[in-house]
Amino acid sequence: MRKEIRIAGFGGQGVVLAGYILGKAFAVYEGLEAVMTQSYGPEARGGSSSSNVVVSDEIIDYPFVIEPDILVLLSQEAYTRFRSTAKPDALVIIEEDLVQPWPEDRPLRIPATRLAEALGRRIVANMVVLGFLTAVSGLVKRESMEKAIETTLPSRLVPLNLKAFATGYEYRVRESVR
Repeated sequence: MRKEIRIAGFGGQGVVLAGYILGKAFAVYEGLEAVMTQSYGPEARGGSSSSNVVVSDEIIDYPFVIEPDILVLLSQEAYTRFRSTAKPDALVIIEEDLVQPWPEDRPLRIPATRLAEALGRRIVANMVVLGFLTAVSGLVKRESMEKAIETTLPSRLVPLNLKAFATGYEYRVRESVR
């Protein structure tokens, strides 16, 4: 099993941190092989940014994402740049308030920024997205992701980030009931 995951958006959305936490959950708490690479523009905030995670149950011989199985797009620029790179049957998730998909495209949508703002901090939208991704993909256990969040972030930030993660995870649960 080899899965390629790309999370892309703009600087300041926590794309690299999201990829790091996802990779850590796979490697440390799921016992899988995982590698994360990142790319970002020269701007401190607002430039393009992407985090690429490859996970496998075997040694990873090529650490770069070529054709994502899962694509998370948090900005219009990221959508335009990366949507066509995904496998035809890829799981595609978009930030519904920031991305307008092509008319023929049917990605899963989450208002991550809006949900994060409702928690009081827009900056935790990345954790909302990770919760949603965990729920809809079934690729990683919720407990592994929560442990990765707890062991990566400073202790004072953990409660809010876990709440944001749970919000994204539960959003999927609510949506699947409809």
